[in-house]
Amino acid sequence: MPGTFSQIYIQLVFAVKGRQSLIQTHWEEELYKYITGIVTHKGQKLLSINGMPDHIHILIGMKPTCCLSDLVREIKKSSNAWVEEKGFCPSKFQWQEGYGAFSYSHSSLDPVISYIQNQKDHHRKKTFQEEYKSLLTLFQIDYKDEYLFDWMD
Repeated sequence: MPGTFSQIYIQLVFAVKGRQSLIQTHWEEELYKYITGIVTHKGQKLLSINGMPDHIHILIGMKPTCCLSDLVREIKKSSNAWVEEKGFCPSKFQWQEGYGAFSYSHSSLDPVISYIQNQKDHHRKKTFQEEYKSLLTLFQIDYKDEYLFDWMD
């Protein structure tokens, strides 16, 4: 019987609006579990999730029928509402517009998963801005600084 066979692995990277450090250690695991539930409910496979107080990395194994922009929109919209409902932030929590999406081969999964899981150590040496720009450069994505995230200096 003919079928569709695919291996699509995407790392998503997006930031808290204004790059504010709002994701706190005492509730970040709950946030990651909630986002895992969204991805799973949409029929996709979450392979790794982790981040910092101001941004998040998510590695997803995607089906070819999934529209990436719709999935990201649902993750952001639902998790914004969930953080607000839980009262985790003293101010309004919101993800910034835009995101990075980077594709990987199956053979690259272990290093990418390790990279995501070691975000805290990684950011002792490199800022989010440096990290994000290096991903764009590595993947040969042309960009202009004014169209990147709103960087707070």
